[in-house]
Amino acid sequence: MAEKLLIVMVNTDPSNPTELGAPFFQATVAAAMEYEVEIVFTGRAGELAKKGVAENIFLEENGRRSIYEYIRDAHEAGVRFKVCTPTLDLWGHDLIPEIEETVGGAYVISEAMDDETVTFTY
Repeated sequence: MAEKLLIVMVNTDPSNPTELGAPFFQATVAAAMEYEVEIVFTGRAGELAKKGVAENIFLEENGRRSIYEYIRDAHEAGVRFKVCTPTLDLWGHDLIPEIEETVGGAYVISEAMDDETVTFTY
């Protein structure tokens, strides 16, 4: 049985908040279940790694909790956040503090191909 969950957020559009809840909820639950969990931001979704973006996106229309709060919850549960190198060219280097590492495409591929890892993409 796999011990790691890799969530690659690549196609999730930050301008459509209804797409953003599931990856963070699932990551938080998996971490609470004591799985190793990583979220890698890349492509369009990489904008969420930029300071000031997730703080201004709200899942609910009433704006009670920002997407950044869901990111913090996941991080506090043990989820590790990474950003793919090309994303920095798109969105800049001013990243939220939860980003622990910058990785390349080879990292994502090697982790996704590992038998001990289950990969979800959003």
